[in-house]
Amino acid sequence: MKTHYIIIMAIVIAFLMGPVMADVKYMSGSPDLGASLSGINEFTPDREVTMTVVVQNKGINDIKMVQPMLASPGDLPNTAKLVTVSLYGGDSPFTVKSDPQMVGDILGGSTVPVPFTVRINEDAAPGVYGLPLLLNYTYLYTAEQVGTDSITYHYKVMNETFVLPVKVKPVVSLEVLNATPEQMNAGANGYIDLVLRNKGYENGRKAVIRIAKDSASPVSPVDSSVYLGDFPANDTVNVRYKVAVSQDAGNKSYPVSIVSDYENDDGDTVTSDPVTVGIPVGDKVDFTITSPPPVVHPGSNVPITVVYKNTGGAPVYSAQARISMVDPFTSNDDIAYLGDLRPGEEATAHFQVAVDKMATLKEYGLDSEIRYRDALDDLHVSDIIKVQVNVTGRTGIDALLSNTILMSVIVAVIIGAVYYVFFYRKRKEKAEE
Repeated sequence: MKTHYIIIMAIVIAFLMGPVMADVKYMSGSPDLGASLSGINEFTPDREVTMTVVVQNKGINDIKMVQPMLASPGDLPNTAKLVTVSLYGGDSPFTVKSDPQMVGDILGGSTVPVPFTVRINEDAAPGVYGLPLLLNYTYLYTAEQVGTDSITYHYKVMNETFVLPVKVKPVVSLEVLNATPEQMNAGANGYIDLVLRNKGYENGRKAVIRIAKDSASPVSPVDSSVYLGDFPANDTVNVRYKVAVSQDAGNKSYPVSIVSDYENDDGDTVTSDPVTVGIPVGDKVDFTITSPPPVVHPGSNVPITVVYKNTGGAPVYSAQARISMVDPFTSNDDIAYLGDLRPGEEATAHFQVAVDKMATLKEYGLDSEIRYRDALDDLHVSDIIKVQVNVTGRTGIDALLSNTILMSVIVAVIIGAVYYVFFYRKRKEKAEE
């Protein structure tokens, strides 16, 4: 009997001296979410930016119970679970390009940054706008213990909407109403006349309009800036720039960029977004020879005729053709005046050429170039043009007349014949008398 009581007492003591099954249960608490933009909230039109929304959970658990044999739930009441963050443009000029984002659980006292890609419209008017932000989540509303080892969870779904204030700043925004090229040909200088409008909402002060070379474009500014002073919103201005076009430009349009540097209402100097416009470029000035190769003979000194044609895309003025002599040719008259030539027009040049009498009979190529002035009175020299000249032997009476030995024999025969006829007959007549 004593043994039975001893065993019962040992079990009770072991139970009392074992680890206490004390757990915690929170009696109240819930998430308390808030949202704000990280960094600046001022933006300019015609931009694609990344807005970072910071979601903060300020929820706390007010009351907790610590009690033996109390089962502890796995989730805390102030934890926002399965949070989805959605940003919308609403009635603002902002377009949200990112889809709603799932960020998981946000514990009480934690923050989560959520980035969104947002586009600000090009024609966005200045002012303050509100972007709707929707937070969708669930949290542990109650947890009911069943027995000593089971808990029934009750969750609540929440949808909360916040409005994030954002501001659009006014800017000067350029619009090209008209672009007129003047004397824009490859290898020459020309002008670009632009009509520009400030389609933005900012009244620019101390404004300067600049034109810039666009990447690999062959059009480069010579005069790159024009000072305007005040450039009010919706104002229209005319500006003119001198530009240079490289030799390798083709007959097509090339881009140039236009920007405005100005002082805004805050007194800061800012630069507008560049606007690109295409400028048509014409063919470079070029010449060809349309006349057949002149024919000359060894030992001759004769004029040759060369017809030049303007095959380029622009007129030339006060053109002069020059031919370079090489052996066996020489000349004291190697420059000819051509005058003004429009595209497609021709002019004839005359050069006096002497050919060495020992010249080889073949076709020669003489270098020729044309110096001219363009419409801006700039001096240019054309590419080298080959003048083909054929040196051939004489034929017929011409060959006979050019053979000095044979001509000497003929002259001697003629002189002998004259002498014979004249003196022999005289003598014969005297003898008969």
